[in-house]
Amino acid sequence: MSPTRFEDRASVIQVRALTKRFGAFTAVDRVSFDVAKGEIFGYLGANGAGKSTTIKMLCGLLRPTEGSCRVAGFDIAYDARSAQACIGYMSQKFSLYLDLPVLANLEFFAGAYRIPSPARRIAELSERVGIEGVGRVRTGDLPGGTRQKVALASALLHDPTVIFLDEPTAGVDPASRRGFWELIRELAASGKTILVTTHYLDEAEGCHRVGLMVDGKLVALDAPAGLKESCVPGVMRRLRGDDLAALTSTLRSRPEVVEVQPFGRSLHVRSPSLEEATRLEGWLRSHYPRIEVEAAEATLEDVFLEVVRTHGREEATS
Repeated sequence: MSPTRFEDRASVIQVRALTKRFGAFTAVDRVSFDVAKGEIFGYLGANGAGKSTTIKMLCGLLRPTEGSCRVAGFDIAYDARSAQACIGYMSQKFSLYLDLPVLANLEFFAGAYRIPSPARRIAELSERVGIEGVGRVRTGDLPGGTRQKVALASALLHDPTVIFLDEPTAGVDPASRRGFWELIRELAASGKTILVTTHYLDEAEGCHRVGLMVDGKLVALDAPAGLKESCVPGVMRRLRGDDLAALTSTLRSRPEVVEVQPFGRSLHVRSPSLEEATRLEGWLRSHYPRIEVEAAEATLEDVFLEVVRTHGREEATS
């Protein structure tokens, strides 16, 4: 990913103290951020964190309780229709008609958007997203990855400048996920502004910036590298071997250890400094010679776990 400074570009999405309450429950709590032209902005959080609710407000589908948002220069509160003409929205729930062939679905949405020369636009998009040859196939019979590509094509029919993708690769196989993200990068390179939510933290590594939502609050926002540096400071080591679960509590009691987290079949162990990480390695070689220790880089999963842990501690003491 190129080191583009998106903060130097004009904001296509502007969100200020955006809040949504449902009775006594606050789903989105005074969220503020900007997204620039050509930026892939990752919006991450657990289920119920407020991601989909934020997107629905940005699309004009939900009215905010407080705050404001502008999309493509239009204030959603006063001119949602103009903003919606600039927006492509791929919702978390598959929104096409499963009983219709792919082509019939695309023709329906082309008519809704009043697209001139719809056949040419559909053919162009079918080639771009990789769904040529499936036009006569019943949409419900498609595999998950292809079905999501059809949903993306329908969201792009009117050539929107802003694209909201809510869990676009949920339930999609790894190969199709990679292909989907290649499309996302191509769209951003062509100048489209993209806000995407995902549960796959490896996908979020491909975003220019990432915002982390916890309990309706935007608690961290930066480029992936910046989040790792600010949220997971120190030196990381990866441990491999047998009986790591039994070793976890012992490691957490060591003075050289800040945090221990399972990471697949290994452990990520963080020390506050290189000196302490080296001292920990010596102790492990002495007491657990069969444990493999290697240098590791923090991941966005480490960041997310640390942010959730820190936020929970702050909530408990407030």
